[in-house]
Amino acid sequence: MAVTDAQSFAKAAKATPQQTADLGRFLEMLTAGNEVMNLVGPATIPDFWNRHAWDSAQLLRLAPDALTWADLGAGAGFPGLVLAILGKGRDGVHIHLVESMAKRCRFLADVVAELDLPATVHNERAENLSLIVDIVTARACAPLHRLLGYARPYLLAGAQGLFLKGQDVVADMSEAARYWEYEADVIPSLSDERGRIVRVRRLGRARKV
Repeated sequence: MAVTDAQSFAKAAKATPQQTADLGRFLEMLTAGNEVMNLVGPATIPDFWNRHAWDSAQLLRLAPDALTWADLGAGAGFPGLVLAILGKGRDGVHIHLVESMAKRCRFLADVVAELDLPATVHNERAENLSLIVDIVTARACAPLHRLLGYARPYLLAGAQGLFLKGQDVVADMSEAARYWEYEADVIPSLSDERGRIVRVRRLGRARKV
């Protein structure tokens, strides 16, 4: 399904009018915030509903029963803030937004407060936290071999990994296999025919390189 605007997003994601309105307010705050700091590429904002909102929301189809998520390198809030908006009001939902840059954390905290979202912002390096969650996720955070290192505490505690990746996913996964023993499969993205989602089911020992 092509997502080009708020209406088509709502249909694709089965979003309520309130959720769609909250995403619209998030877009306003993102546009304003991008004027003073580097949150997303300015050219991507006109394609917000597909490039950012739908790209993030599609993860819910892969983990419909998940209640707790950790978004590593949360940046501008993708996928974490979108997941929090779509999970708002559902019992038990909580999103942990993990970001090491303080100014981005301030932006994330402003959106969480403005929209009263079930989320916590952690101004910390991902690998330094020990959060127990159902899903650990990330988008445009790091190459997979480094990302698995960041996500290791969450995966070893029982989380499943859902990582949004681009068209170079095969090379990315091959490189990661030099550093880690892991089991994963690759799922086509619904927002971009070149994109992929790497679902990590098990992370084993680090390899000696």
